[in-house]
Amino acid sequence: MPIARTLPALLAATALALPAALAALPASAAPARDDVVLGHPQAAAHAHNDYEHDRPLYDALEHGFTSVEADVYLVDGELLVAHDAEDVTPGVTLESLYLDPLDELVRGRAGSVYPGWNGEFQLLVDIKGDAEQTWAAIEAELEEHRSMLTRYSNGKVKQGAVSVVISGNRPLATMAADRQRLSFYDGRATDLGGALPSSLMPLISNNWTQLFTWRGVGEMPVAERARLEAYVATAHQQGSRVRFWATPDLPGAARDAIWAELADAGVDHINTDDLPALEAFLAARG
Repeated sequence: MPIARTLPALLAATALALPAALAALPASAAPARDDVVLGHPQAAAHAHNDYEHDRPLYDALEHGFTSVEADVYLVDGELLVAHDAEDVTPGVTLESLYLDPLDELVRGRAGSVYPGWNGEFQLLVDIKGDAEQTWAAIEAELEEHRSMLTRYSNGKVKQGAVSVVISGNRPLATMAADRQRLSFYDGRATDLGGALPSSLMPLISNNWTQLFTWRGVGEMPVAERARLEAYVATAHQQGSRVRFWATPDLPGAARDAIWAELADAGVDHINTDDLPALEAFLAARG
């Protein structure tokens, strides 16, 4: 059959098949979005287990979140993102869900995740499994995105659009000894007031229930409020930001009361799975 007659048919068939083929791809393998909706950036908004939302990263950005969390497993050389080891999926990686999209956003928006915003965007990477091997793999992958990243070099920190902080299984000694790093250490309450510099540990995170008995019901005990304020002040004095996990996160008065106390005390990152609710709470506070 002449090519002139078969070409229109081939083009028509391709046009029909392409949308279905793209729909069949996992989210991580789909083409990069050029229609990302960005909310108003809220410096205190942290998306706990961000990858569990319908659109990892993009949902958080739409609600103005400036910090997102991803759990990673090193499997056959890939940094796979999932909450549990049995849920990992080949191709659903730290790079495809976060590093590539963030790099594209920064390049397309004058060097910032949010246009005109001078704050840093935090990518909190929670290592599951072997700390040393996984961190080495993370650093190697971050090298491909170096231009957008905050980095440490021979005692100095150069600020970038995106800061990567390592949580979970953290190889502290190895990270502290490294003179060239693209990621930073997430401390714990035991590091508060200690010797670790902010150039290594810009963040201190802890389980709320290990430090405080109050769960948002009734008034916060005076002694616990004073302890929270002192905790935040000490962290800030040593140049570290503050985050708590395991705070109440079900809708209701208890969660609102906890969030209000955290914000009043100057906690830097408020942890939630409920993106619209925290966005509305922070916006209402101005």
